[in-house]
Amino acid sequence: MNKVLFVAPHPDDETLSCAGTILRHRRDGDEIHWLIMTTISESAGYTAERVISREKEIAKVSKTYSFDEVHRMKYIATTLDTIPRATLIDEISKIIHRIKPQIIYLPYRGDIHSDHQVVFDTVASCTKSFRYPSIRRVRVYETLSETEFGIRTDDMGFRPNLWIDISDFIDQKVEIMRLYKNEINEHPFPRSERNIRSLATYRGATVGCEAAEAYMQVKDIVKDE
Repeated sequence: MNKVLFVAPHPDDETLSCAGTILRHRRDGDEIHWLIMTTISESAGYTAERVISREKEIAKVSKTYSFDEVHRMKYIATTLDTIPRATLIDEISKIIHRIKPQIIYLPYRGDIHSDHQVVFDTVASCTKSFRYPSIRRVRVYETLSETEFGIRTDDMGFRPNLWIDISDFIDQKVEIMRLYKNEINEHPFPRSERNIRSLATYRGATVGCEAAEAYMQVKDIVKDE
């Protein structure tokens, strides 16, 4: 059994990027954790109704995946680049030391959203083997509406080297994404059912299966126990 940590800058990133993979880990008997890095609040300009509905969405999604534990940080969405890096690293480090995951999933640093970039950098700082010896694999995911909109000229783009077959879970991925009622819309909106299925089909066709999720595996340690 592995302990697996999925780090999401915002609720919905884990589902857009890793839903089928999360469900596979659960099916395989792994211990799965969800770390949500940001939140919304009335003080940040959101309505009370939206704040309440977001909390209900998180509860429904967590129950659907059957996460062993959900870890929440209270930073407001879109503001992570204003938080001292040492503060973020300290909080993430405490979580990693407590649950001791073997596998970590995190967003691609080239994503257009600054929160995604900050999360990559801070989590990457918490994967040094001499400080976090439990970590064996670090996998970087792609996020619809974030990864494909990156336009940095010095970035070579998301180049997967790991594909996970989610053919048995693609329908459930779409169903879970629908729980985020304000985050999914009709095509050609990037977070549409059609686009979710299209990306999964494209990634699957690359490796000979009906549907897949793709990752950049940036660390893979094989050790004798």
